[in-house]
Amino acid sequence: MDLQGPTKKILRETDVATWQASQAYRDYLKFLRDLNQAVMGKENQSKTTDTPIVHSLISMLNTLDKWIDETPPVQQAQRFGNQAFRTFHGRLTQDASKILQEALPEITSSPSVEELKAYLLDSFGNSTRIDYGTGHEANFIIFLCCLSKLGLITKEDFTPLVTKVFKRYLELCRKLQLTYKMEPAGSHGVWSLDDFQFVPFIWGSAQLVDRPLLDTRSYLDEQTVERLKDDFLFMGCIDFINKVKSGPFSEHSNQLWNISAVPSWSKINLGLFKKYEAEVLQKFPVVQHILFGSLFSFDPVK
Repeated sequence: MDLQGPTKKILRETDVATWQASQAYRDYLKFLRDLNQAVMGKENQSKTTDTPIVHSLISMLNTLDKWIDETPPVQQAQRFGNQAFRTFHGRLTQDASKILQEALPEITSSPSVEELKAYLLDSFGNSTRIDYGTGHEANFIIFLCCLSKLGLITKEDFTPLVTKVFKRYLELCRKLQLTYKMEPAGSHGVWSLDDFQFVPFIWGSAQLVDRPLLDTRSYLDEQTVERLKDDFLFMGCIDFINKVKSGPFSEHSNQLWNISAVPSWSKINLGLFKKYEAEVLQKFPVVQHILFGSLFSFDPVK
């Protein structure tokens, strides 16, 4: 494989169509669907064999969590976008190679380190704007997708990759958002599904398929959400929204409120996939920042 450094390829609106026809787009959607299938009807606590890669990735995220504790927010006049996030992100930029090599010693001498590093660095928000959004979330999934392409993640890792690794990633991102008062990147306010995330609603709805005791309106009940927030990604997302937003749910989270009228979780799951493609993967303001290399290739589908 002729490895190349990651570069931006979606430079104008018309490039979005080329991206949709690329190997990277196909690989990303397939990976998303494979992981979706792996957690169908499964709780976060489902018994899974945690492989070394799952342990390593969680350990890496735990390290970053400690860095937040070591980088408290600074006192400043403006309410949003605490400057201390730049210190956190600067440390991440400086030490990315080291933490990758500690977590994944197999890639130390691999020419793909630079590409993996680029996706990891873009997974936790933008240090200039001090914001976080679905593009950053996508970068973390691209990072995992590339590990899968390298053979470091296999099919047996798929379930814990969602229920443990991605769950830990979400917890870390929420801590970053709250600690540094990060702005939502490209949010459509009440018309977006959520200010910061999208994918946990997809995989989270898959987890709730074929659970007769939890109908599609169950997440509108705060007590149910409180009880199940650690068991299902969808409930964890709703719990976070309930904690950070005030006022009627139907007003601050109108899209989620509307989804509760859909008759089944499998229909919600399918609908969210379509919505994700249309509102995230095919939107120039989101995907213009994605980098492409040899693992995540902008070349047309073979």
